[in-house]
Amino acid sequence: MGKLDGKIIIITGGAGGIGLGMAKAMAKEGAVLAIVDVNEEAGKKSEKLLQEISPESSFVQANLLERDKLPNIIQTVVEKYGKLDVLVNNAHACKQKLIEDTTQEDLDLSFGTGFYPTFYLMQAALPYLKETKGNIINFASGAGINGDVTQAAYAAAKEAIRGITRVAANEWGQYGINVNIISPIADSEGVRAWAKAQPEYYQAVVNKIPLGRFGDVEEDIGRVAVFLASADSQYITGQTIMVDGGATKLR
Repeated sequence: MGKLDGKIIIITGGAGGIGLGMAKAMAKEGAVLAIVDVNEEAGKKSEKLLQEISPESSFVQANLLERDKLPNIIQTVVEKYGKLDVLVNNAHACKQKLIEDTTQEDLDLSFGTGFYPTFYLMQAALPYLKETKGNIINFASGAGINGDVTQAAYAAAKEAIRGITRVAANEWGQYGINVNIISPIADSEGVRAWAKAQPEYYQAVVNKIPLGRFGDVEEDIGRVAVFLASADSQYITGQTIMVDGGATKLR
């Protein structure tokens, strides 16, 4: 018996990085995953990988910038599996720029792939999560909490996500729906490319992490996602969980 046996879980940005790491961890606990991604090649490859663990798991191709089509993601999954237990809003794209160089296009990209999909997918998923007394896991970042330089568009969208998460926790607790946030530091493909390109900067960041390393996408980030998706977290809602090796300590 796994902690997530029989649960139907949607993960946006699930074809790689943290999204795939969470999907693998959840699949090993008995969940059926619907991974959502714009990248068809990566999505189909990850679908096959997940089906080795959880045969009913599937890939849903979608462009999160197409706002009017976001509810279709929820409908597609519910029509296929008959219910929805957990929504994980993980996907987010952005460009790193100083505030004075940040354009409307940069803001539109960050909010269009991060905040707006999170908001509208939560909205579309609500009727189904009421039925299952389900869970929502959203994603924040230390970049927003700490105000990291060159992260204006990203930080703004991430903090907006934290805001609506707290509101949803207050509004939807009456339905038995838990809404929480993971704020991670993870050893993803992007981080590894950055470490190779800027090894000194990478090492400086590592040196500021008390546990001395970036988190593993499956064993570290994924295991916390399993916890938040399971009955073990039934009395936790509206919280930001820092899964960052101690880099940021919320007060």
